[in-house]
Amino acid sequence: MRYILMSHVDDSALNAMAPEAFQATMGRFVSFTQALAESGVLRGAEQLQPADTATTVRNRQGEALLTDGPYAELAESFGGFWIVEAPVLDTVLKYAADCPAADFGSVEVRSLAELG
Repeated sequence: MRYILMSHVDDSALNAMAPEAFQATMGRFVSFTQALAESGVLRGAEQLQPADTATTVRNRQGEALLTDGPYAELAESFGGFWIVEAPVLDTVLKYAADCPAADFGSVEVRSLAELG
């Protein structure tokens, strides 16, 4: 079964970090991703640009409405994701608990639908 681990981070917590702490945290994300790859479960991963670079599109009454910013006003924003493959959810939940985002935000885990 394939799963997506979605990193939701508190941007204000990241922005409040001293430069050294920020670099150490980013290093932890790299190490986390490397550990997933080395374990053989990683199928893909991407980091997103900050939420304030987003544009949200909504279709209303036949018109596309564009809004600068993320889809919702939240303290935590979607920062990136990892796609992993593992036979059981419990294994993936253990990986998610190791993700640095769980320390100052959250990691949402969902199974991926098989299309086709």
